[in-house]
Parts: sequence; structure tokens; C-alpha cells
Amino acid sequence: MNTFFGIIQNNAAILNEDESLHCVKVLRHKVGDIIQVIDGNGTRAIGKIEAAHAKQCAVSLTQKELVKQHRNYRLHIAIAPTKNIDRIEWFVEKATEIGIDEITFLKCKNSERTVVKTERIIKVAESAIKQSQQTYLPKVNEIVEFKEFIKNTQSDIKLIAHCENDEKQLINQFISANKSITVLIGPEGDFTPQEIKDALALNYKPVSLGNTRLRTETAGLFISNALAVLIK
Repeated sequence: MNTFFGIIQNNAAILNEDESLHCVKVLRHKVGDIIQVIDGNGTRAIGKIEAAHAKQCAVSLTQKELVKQHRNYRLHIAIAPTKNIDRIEWFVEKATEIGIDEITFLKCKNSERTVVKTERIIKVAESAIKQSQQTYLPKVNEIVEFKEFIKNTQSDIKLIAHCENDEKQLINQFISANKSITVLIGPEGDFTPQEIKDALALNYKPVSLGNTRLRTETAGLFISNALAVLIK
């Protein structure tokens, strides 16, 4: 059964134009076909197509459930986008499949990319949760200045992964169930010493991701996977 994103209200669902086009023109669904609809907020429904239009599909629902979030922690990764946008899209896709709640893009001193098309990133995340049969879509934020982000973000646990040879602890020393966790990941040229200093002054803890130097997008995926494995 094919899955689509839609707005679910009471016993009906409406697919947006992109999803409707894919449903009708690509997958050749027609009136009377049964499909699954998710809204990205935990609701999963099954219904019958009542109106099969390429711009807007209408579905009457026969089953609907609110799926409980399967993770007992909240992960927010704030990451400087890579110069090659394909690499950051890869990170978003894989981290979404593993499990992540929020993604913010950081504009840092050494950033090589300062513009991100969040609409495209959201589509990547939507595709990933459909593929992995999840019901919660991570929140994707617009790019923000590093200083602004670290001043305004509230989490139970705040970490910064950087490449300086300062004393750091492995990530498993910090993570805990039933907590909100924010992790900062820098650009390909790393955070500057001043950016690290500013984050530490705001109670971010320096964290090690192991003995090898990871690419930006690999570091993001490492964190997503580590929390999924270590927090039970």
C-alpha cells in the first residue's frame, strides 16, 4: 500500500499538489483505490480516494490512529551545511530514517554554504519517513547565525562536536533517556576557537565522536545512530 503526506481532519485527508501529482500521474491511482496517509505529526490513516486530481487528491478515511513516538529522547542537530548540498541531503535522509526530531542549519565563520533551500530539505525528510514507515516528520529550520542559535536554544543536554585538541569526553558520557539533546556540528573548516569558546560559555559540553576526524555529514549521522543504539 502506497503512503502519502496529507492534511488529516476528522475522517478525511487532502494531499498537497506534489503528493497528488505523484499519486495520480506517477503511481496511477484512481478513485476507489486504497492508500495510506500520514500527516507528519504521528497520525497514520487508511482510506479510499474520492477525488483523483493531479493538483489535489481527496481521501475518505476508514481507519485512523495516533502512533506513539518510539524514541524516549528528543534529538536536535544543529549543523553547518556542506558546500556540496548533496552531502547534507544525504545526512537528512539517513538521520531521518534512524530518528531525529529537529534540524537547524548553522551559519558559521568558516561556512562555505550560507543558503539552504529548506523546502527541498523537507521533501527529502518526507521521503525518508515514508520509506522507513515512520509517522513523525522532523522539524527543519531555516539557516541561522551561530551566535544567535546558541543563545536561544534550550535543551536538557547541550553538546558541541569540534576538532580542536581540547579535553573532550565520548558522547556516551552525556546522553540520557527522557532528555532533550542538542548537538552542534561545525562546517568543513570546523568551528573557530571563538565559536567554541562562546558555546562553552553557554554550557555546551565538548564531545568526542571517536579517534578519527569525521566529515560534517558523517558526524551528524554518527550522533543520530549513537543515540538510537545507546539510549533505551
